[in-house]
Amino acid sequence: MIRTIGRRVIFLPSSLISLLFVSGSVFGIEPPSPPVYGVRMEQAWIPMKDGVRLAATLYMPDGAKAGEKFPALLEYLPYRKDDGTAAGDYPKHAYFARRGYVSVRVDIRGFGASEGAPPEREYSEQEQVDGEQVIWWLAHQGWSNGNVGMFGISWGGFNSLQMAMRHAPGLKAILAIDATAELFHDDVHYVDGIAHIDEFELNMDMAEGWTGAPDYTTDEKVLGPRFETPPWSLLYLKHQHDGPFWREPVRPLKAITIPSFLIGGLLDGYRDNVTDMLMQASGPVKAIVGPWNHTYPNEAEPGPQIEWRNDAVRWFDHWLKGRDTGVELDPRLVIYMQHWHAPDPSLENVPGEWRREDVWPPKDARASTLFFQPNHSLAESASQVDTHQLKYVPSIGVEAGFWWGELLSDVRPVDAFSLVYDSAPLQEDVAILGRPHALLRASATAPLADWFARLSDVAPDGTVTQITGAGINGAQRDSMSEPRDLEPGKVYPLNIEMHLTSWVFPKGHRIRVAISNALWPMMLPTPYSMTTALELGGSAGSRIVLPVVPEHGVVPPAFSPPEPSEERTDLKSEGFPWPGEWTVERDEARHKTTVHWKGKESGAYPWGKEIDYENLTYDADDAHPETCSVRGEAETVFTLKGRTLTWRGHLLVTTDQKNFYYKYTRELLRDGAMVKSKTWLETIARDHQ
Repeated sequence: MIRTIGRRVIFLPSSLISLLFVSGSVFGIEPPSPPVYGVRMEQAWIPMKDGVRLAATLYMPDGAKAGEKFPALLEYLPYRKDDGTAAGDYPKHAYFARRGYVSVRVDIRGFGASEGAPPEREYSEQEQVDGEQVIWWLAHQGWSNGNVGMFGISWGGFNSLQMAMRHAPGLKAILAIDATAELFHDDVHYVDGIAHIDEFELNMDMAEGWTGAPDYTTDEKVLGPRFETPPWSLLYLKHQHDGPFWREPVRPLKAITIPSFLIGGLLDGYRDNVTDMLMQASGPVKAIVGPWNHTYPNEAEPGPQIEWRNDAVRWFDHWLKGRDTGVELDPRLVIYMQHWHAPDPSLENVPGEWRREDVWPPKDARASTLFFQPNHSLAESASQVDTHQLKYVPSIGVEAGFWWGELLSDVRPVDAFSLVYDSAPLQEDVAILGRPHALLRASATAPLADWFARLSDVAPDGTVTQITGAGINGAQRDSMSEPRDLEPGKVYPLNIEMHLTSWVFPKGHRIRVAISNALWPMMLPTPYSMTTALELGGSAGSRIVLPVVPEHGVVPPAFSPPEPSEERTDLKSEGFPWPGEWTVERDEARHKTTVHWKGKESGAYPWGKEIDYENLTYDADDAHPETCSVRGEAETVFTLKGRTLTWRGHLLVTTDQKNFYYKYTRELLRDGAMVKSKTWLETIARDHQ
């Protein structure tokens, strides 16, 4: 670590840096702002230039001195601040308000309490232009010191990155959790460039038609424009490869010049953005990556849980208040090195240890290549020439998860229908940190095929723990924006860059690579019966390249355990749709498989109760891969004083070899009687999906 004072450059060992965090006494480092204020919630309207007003809840520091100025922290979402996220908002925003921030939660246009119609898509130009006006408004309030930060998880993290890319005036620093700027490759609509449909589509397509709490008006002036907004899933299905549609909302990561604090999870689908930012962003970057799924670190399951809000205060104190809290001495990246664990979806804590990395890729990483061998082993030496064939089975993959990450059961049911390559039992522990590459030489007997590469740990008792993986749409082998048919029988080089991971393979375990052409229902199947092949042999033969690092790295300063969170006593929230519950049914005689998923959550508010139900049914036919379907049902019931309102969404996507057949129906009922109903029905040509 380097610290510059005047013209002198001082090199600080990690042990001394740890001492700095504890003592706060060297180089004038200050502790983070203490919780000296009360919390006062205020409702406000933020005017847009076109006359639409966005609804905001301001969590104000109560007990401020006359004329005292504060920075603003903005969380900007469509998820309905007055009911949908209200219970979870308070513990975050109150924490910051007590420490001298005006923490602000704003509903985007057309959602929740904000006025206007929903934009035509996520991260629209309208949403971003509105966001710039919100930031300007916050920077010019009487209580403001002129500095604004943004933070949030998922959508809130996405638009924090996008506002930073736009250089929104007044925005001085961001904290993005579980977020990405790769809207086609990494977001929830196309994973690895391959069509994906899950609970998020159900939720958002129905939520577009809601009106805001607490009155949930059915006045046609408010309800009509929302209810009539086309479902976003229809729009996304019409854009089946990368290009301007997916690129317009974002700019290159190097356009981000303001300080960025990133938090990611090794079980989260958006984790690759963290290392992309470390390598590409122009401004200062600090990052933490734990063994978490799509959640805040203080609430993570599995753990270990850590407190992040205190680090957020240190970060924003430095960049928005001008306090030297030592964040420029922090490690650029603190990441959790996962140690082996048996496959267990209910694992409470992932075994492992934290390590710091001040450059990315890690300076002590080395590429270790293992070649696929004719006997299905992995070895460091190139193999003899051989060809391994694989019959395409569209319905395999459910045990490998609904997106890349997650805690899984044993994945041997997927491996059974994959080409599998195992190393010999390891003679010593082997640690990896980074993004493995599966370099394949592959062919197919059809004009379209997907390939999936998964990396797993095989224990001496045979159990298999999946670590990471990724897929590639064969038509996108050269370009994700200009897909081209495969020439049947032609061998293509494929580079499958797996998603970020860390892992220590113990001595005596085996390294496994499994290759398949389906990973359903994570990805929709390609529509042709076929056989694919891998070519082995020579230095360019099919192989895996692992980012091997020393097992133990530099130990970072310790994280704080989660602090108790303040909760609102007037709200109650239970459950969350994801990961929900799922079952799989296989009809071996008819070669058909069905996966059922369901989720449920509820909320209680001063004005009534809400209960949400969602279910998805995925169907695949191994004898007819062109025919698959996704059926989704969502229902939200608001029990209010004197009336019950029920919003419903019905999604059906079916396929044949040439088309997607899309149907979506949105409904609103009052006391069981239909108030409004609208159906969208379209045939969409398959475009290399």
